[in-house]
Amino acid sequence: MEFVRIGSSDLEVSRMALGLGFRGQSSDSEAVRLIEHAIDSGINFIDCANKYQLRTDADDAHGSSEEILGRVLKSRRDEVVITSKVGAEGGDEKIAGGCSRENILREVERSLSLLGTDHIDLYLLHRFDPATPMEETLQVLDDLVTSGKVRYVGCSNYQAWQVCKALWFAERMPVTPFVCVQNNYNLLNRELEREMFPLVRDQGLGVMAFSPLQVGLLSGVYVPGEPPPPGTLWSERRQEFDEVFCGATAEMVETVRDVAAQRGVSMPQVAVNWVRSREEVSVVITGSDSIEQLDDNLAAFDWKLNADELARLDERFVEMMVW
Repeated sequence: MEFVRIGSSDLEVSRMALGLGFRGQSSDSEAVRLIEHAIDSGINFIDCANKYQLRTDADDAHGSSEEILGRVLKSRRDEVVITSKVGAEGGDEKIAGGCSRENILREVERSLSLLGTDHIDLYLLHRFDPATPMEETLQVLDDLVTSGKVRYVGCSNYQAWQVCKALWFAERMPVTPFVCVQNNYNLLNRELEREMFPLVRDQGLGVMAFSPLQVGLLSGVYVPGEPPPPGTLWSERRQEFDEVFCGATAEMVETVRDVAAQRGVSMPQVAVNWVRSREEVSVVITGSDSIEQLDDNLAAFDWKLNADELARLDERFVEMMVW
């Protein structure tokens, strides 16, 4: 496994992170085994949030990803770098308040308690909160860093202008600035390349890319012209699937399938490998449903797409014209 520093921080992390937005695990114990297997396999970066839940098939119960991770941290805290997030629990984004001082102070204490640790290595604002002055949000984050409860801060799902604004306020106040951004990025969603990548290069920010398979569309499970298999996520969103999984998107999926077949690897490996190849991306976050899926994603770091394969995938994107 390769390791990298996140932005200007001293956090040295594996280039693949395990995301704990649990989906396919049937129990807390199965989720614990997945986390432990990831650490045993060389992953030292675990990404969670105060809103991530485990929903079991058996009893429809919900468990907190922070609580489940906390069970592992009892004996392995020194082996891992952890993130958590705050700010998505405020309801409608127009009236969120999720990044207010009151909410952040309450939620960070709750997260620390569930995780069973005295500090969070990287604390992220889960989404932009237009209802709270940015100065208020950045000040409370700085207070958490000063107190030692948080080591570094960043943001998730922000647009480039919002990141730029936050960096400007941080320098002006002055307070602790963001060291990274976390956003959706993959072969089917390359919006970061327009404004965010130039910004992070200029400001020296790290990039954590989530959903490298674009909610499973690049997993190989879905075939253009065929209905989504029963029991899959997209089988429950059939109308949206039919609207999305067609035209240029379907053509890109088939290009990935062809590259994978010629390579003798899985489609997820091609998709993850491509994200990893982007120089701006520090870490690829994969949310595996099983140990088998996790191992397959890890195998993407054992090889690299060659220049011809990268050019072929980029050519297909140009044809998509999604911007």
